Amino acid sequence: MNASTDLMQAERRLTDFVRGFDASYAPEEALAVVRNMLLTTLGTAIAGASEDGCAAVLDFVRERDRSGGATVFIYGDSVSASGAALVNGVMCRALDFCDAMAPGLHIGSSLIPATLAAAELAGGCSGRDFLSALLIGAEVASRMNLAEADYDGADPTGVAGVFGATAAVARILGLDRQQTLHSLALAFNRAAGSFQSNIDGSLTVRLIQGWVAETGVMCAQLAQRGITGPGRFLSGVYGYAQQFARGLRRAGEFVDGLGEQWKVLGTVFKKYPSCGLTQGVTELALRARKELDIGPDNVGRIEVRLPPYAFRLVGHDFLIGENARVNAQFSAKYCVANALVRGASRLEHFVESSIRDPEVLAFTDRVDVISDETMQALHHTAVELHVDALGGEKIKLALDIAPGFPGNALPDQAHLMRFTDCLQYAAEPVSRQQADQLVQIVNTIRDQDDARVILSHMKVKRAGA
Repeated sequence: MNASTDLMQAERRLTDFVRGFDASYAPEEALAVVRNMLLTTLGTAIAGASEDGCAAVLDFVRERDRSGGATVFIYGDSVSASGAALVNGVMCRALDFCDAMAPGLHIGSSLIPATLAAAELAGGCSGRDFLSALLIGAEVASRMNLAEADYDGADPTGVAGVFGATAAVARILGLDRQQTLHSLALAFNRAAGSFQSNIDGSLTVRLIQGWVAETGVMCAQLAQRGITGPGRFLSGVYGYAQQFARGLRRAGEFVDGLGEQWKVLGTVFKKYPSCGLTQGVTELALRARKELDIGPDNVGRIEVRLPPYAFRLVGHDFLIGENARVNAQFSAKYCVANALVRGASRLEHFVESSIRDPEVLAFTDRVDVISDETMQALHHTAVELHVDALGGEKIKLALDIAPGFPGNALPDQAHLMRFTDCLQYAAEPVSRQQADQLVQIVNTIRDQDDARVILSHMKVKRAGA
């Protein structure tokens, strides 16, 4: 085998997986992850549809698009497939209560809007094909995911997520081998995003999610029309393995065991509506409140110890900027204060009026967050909570793995509870009947005649409409 042929092996294997794999050959545990991802994303879209930025992006798409055919969640507008993917992706990420993967990749909130838009673009899609596309897209994104050091502050969703959304759309649209390869190659050229958006609390966090969904649709449509990308997008001298993985991984490593070993099993499902790196500290604070009766009246100072990567993202001082929700979601200080003052962590606690509660704000000043190099070896989400009680007692609580992460998975009931919390929070919720139908459809998605049935339950009837 010559070097030129070898260079293309990874791209060809990835392309063939996208085109040819059938979900019936996948293990049930991988399919369960995708079904949970689907339910989680639909719930967060319903709850997030009225959040900051969603209406503005929808207005932008209404003005831009002159063709319809794809459905905007909740609002019901008919816009272009790429436009629907953009708006719906923003909605799905608006509350940051969606699935995730260390070190910060959010797959479902782009994958599912893009795949549903593609199903409409294709004029329909069986539940079996839809499930296959979702699994393929989720697995591709998971395999393109990198380590913390490789990203070096880049947003994993913007970098790795585009490949998953594009793969799923290419599969739904039935692209041939060359078109599929070029759709992924085009997606490579759209890989971008920075965690500075998260640290600064900007709406770009949710917009990146929409861009990824939109990119998936656009790259597949462009490749379908003959637009080409770099064939060696994984293995080339400036390909993904070099440019993003910094030459520390072979191109073949991204496809080793494809269809047999499932990276999607590393998906995280959040127990609490904040950044994945605050899940552990929230859990410990609630445990201190509920089991040890620790609260504002009997505690002096609290010290939170985090691995360096987590500290850089959520360990900074808590300041309320232009988007209070994002500031709070990405603040270990706020999450601890909220849990200890209120004894819970729910969506309603991350609205601006709750965030500005004087009692909670005052308590954040009692929380110190420390970067601890020694914790890096434990787990990405390891955390310690040190409490100085007013009576002189010193209490230490610790978690090696936060709830919802592999190794500390959530029970099935927790996924339904998250979906219910989203419905209760939503400014414009779907009906109870619609919600029940969505749960049933998700559980039986493989047997559905047409996956577009989901969309009929993702619209809210408005008075006078």
